[in-house]
Amino acid sequence: MYQDERKLDFKPLGRALEKAREGKGWTQEYLAQLVDRTPRSIMYIENRGQHPSLNKFYLFVTLLDISVDQFFFPSDESSGSNRRNQVDFMLNAMDEKELIVMEATAEGLKKARGTEK
Repeated sequence: MYQDERKLDFKPLGRALEKAREGKGWTQEYLAQLVDRTPRSIMYIENRGQHPSLNKFYLFVTLLDISVDQFFFPSDESSGSNRRNQVDFMLNAMDEKELIVMEATAEGLKKARGTEK
């Protein structure tokens, strides 16, 4: 029988929840009302890495538009640079307008690199 002994460290995800919540201008009290929890439980999840139920976890990540792949499938050093992972994390937290700016910036860099040859 296969047993995976790894455990999810919820602290980084809790920090991502806090950042996304603050990015939306929501208080812990407001988020708590949305997911039928207490503000104290939101604080424990964000600051202490307390694990919510799967249903509450789903509510959090869908309400706050958080991609969880990076937490469940952390890349090892051989698959990509730490800088790329940090940029990916920041891109995942951006809204549509910010992504439009980033896309234009990347296209400008690509065009400039093409003219240097």
